[in-house]
Amino acid sequence: MTNSSFEKFLTIAKGIDSISPKEWLPPAEGFESKSQNIVYKPLVNGTRSYIEKIANQINGCYEYGWFDACAVMIRRLLETLIIEVFEQHNIESKIKKNGDYVYLKDLINITLAETSWTLGRNTKNALPKLKDIGDKSAHSRRFNAIRNDIDEIKSELRTVVQELLVLANLK
Repeated sequence: MTNSSFEKFLTIAKGIDSISPKEWLPPAEGFESKSQNIVYKPLVNGTRSYIEKIANQINGCYEYGWFDACAVMIRRLLETLIIEVFEQHNIESKIKKNGDYVYLKDLINITLAETSWTLGRNTKNALPKLKDIGDKSAHSRRFNAIRNDIDEIKSELRTVVQELLVLANLK
């Protein structure tokens, strides 16, 4: 494509953009998911708006079959909830290095070893599994999550989310 062809294309594209209805765009805050297939809304409602939004995105990604995105958002939810727990107990310094929060692997290891609370057996077993699917979807070039990958962790995710929300005094 020559420079003049590219410039004509750019002019046409800008023209289309300027006349296209803004209603075609999703709202700035995104859409509300139609379902609660992965994270039940009552579980996160009334916690923190950013937790509710992450849960909504997890459900929305699942609805549309964006399973890698769903797994990555699950990973983000875990990180967020673990940080909330440590902040609630005023011991967030235990999960920081040089002023920044540590990576999820370390967050989970420190959470499992923390004596300020007692994690249930199911949560202890589930945390590494939930991290694994999120890591594969975020970092593995050749891995693509499928619906079954998410379906297999739904029950464990529910258990972990509820326990961490209680430990963070958000529920």
